[in-house]
Amino acid sequence: MRSGNTARQPWLRSAWVDGMFILSPPFLALGMVACFPDVFKSTPAMPLMYWVLLVVMIDVAHVYSTLYRTYFRSSAVTQRPMLLIIPLLCYIVGIFLYAVDGLIFWRILAYLAVFHFIRQQYGFMRLYSREERQSKLYRYIDVFAIYTATIYPLLYWHLVGGRQFNWFVDGDFLIFKSDNLLQMSSCFYVLILVVYIIKESVLVARNHKINVPRYLIVTGTFVSWYFGIIYYNGDMAFTTLNVISHGIPYMALIWITEQQRVRNKNTKERALLKAVFKPYTGFIIFVSGLVLLAYVEEGLWDGLIWREHVTVFQIFNHLPVIHDSVALALLVPLLSLPQSTHYVLDGFIWRRNNQEHI
Repeated sequence: MRSGNTARQPWLRSAWVDGMFILSPPFLALGMVACFPDVFKSTPAMPLMYWVLLVVMIDVAHVYSTLYRTYFRSSAVTQRPMLLIIPLLCYIVGIFLYAVDGLIFWRILAYLAVFHFIRQQYGFMRLYSREERQSKLYRYIDVFAIYTATIYPLLYWHLVGGRQFNWFVDGDFLIFKSDNLLQMSSCFYVLILVVYIIKESVLVARNHKINVPRYLIVTGTFVSWYFGIIYYNGDMAFTTLNVISHGIPYMALIWITEQQRVRNKNTKERALLKAVFKPYTGFIIFVSGLVLLAYVEEGLWDGLIWREHVTVFQIFNHLPVIHDSVALALLVPLLSLPQSTHYVLDGFIWRRNNQEHI
């Protein structure tokens, strides 16, 4: 990755690319929700095409973008044997959990997803802090801020309950209502927010500049998680803020890092992937491939299990709906394997000490 020249900001690609695809999504999503609050809070069911856009074309599609950083790389499996081991382990554990209790399976998967979502925001914050020379205290404040921005809304969800949405299925989050814990966590939330604002003000006064992308990442995380989970208690609002703020930046990061790697790598791998990572037109191929994989996966879910969007997945309607518990224990973990593998692999593929680092 390279930094731009605009006020010496630590852009991953450029002010335009970073701003459009990584930094602005939470603010654009919040703006859309704020403009139509009644629609996003009270709509009993999500409009079909809006569901397709959010869930299929962004949420599920972004999972498959991990392929470009793992299995689509030349000699990836020989260099990283875990690429074969982790999916197998995820599937075996998934079968065991679902055989014990389907809700336990979805609950573990939901908390794994939450951890992945939280770590993504931390990772972006670290990327945009990579050129800063801050004291250890200031770095700790940044870490506390990004984790507080994500964990407090989740605590609110657990401590208050009554949310008109879920992560995957009804009951996947444990609810343990406690006014005392809620008050304590709310005070800590406000305290960290105030400390972070003071710290940023001190840095601006001292250095006469601001790290724009880091500031926007932290701010965007605060607003998207707070308004998506706490302020707007609606499924459409939560899904909009959650999916857009997470999925689009993740796909953009994959595109930026892999395009740079393929362009700099003088091997046959460049010939195989140059069409995908070619400027402008390559992005269309990149996204189209991800959407196609997402459509097939969701079609299998709908044809074999859910049967909720038969008009969108008509070619899958001829599949038999599975009711047998043994078959479901084998099938559900298999269909969710792209997600579970994505969540686990993501903890390894972005480590800076890897041979092929960001």
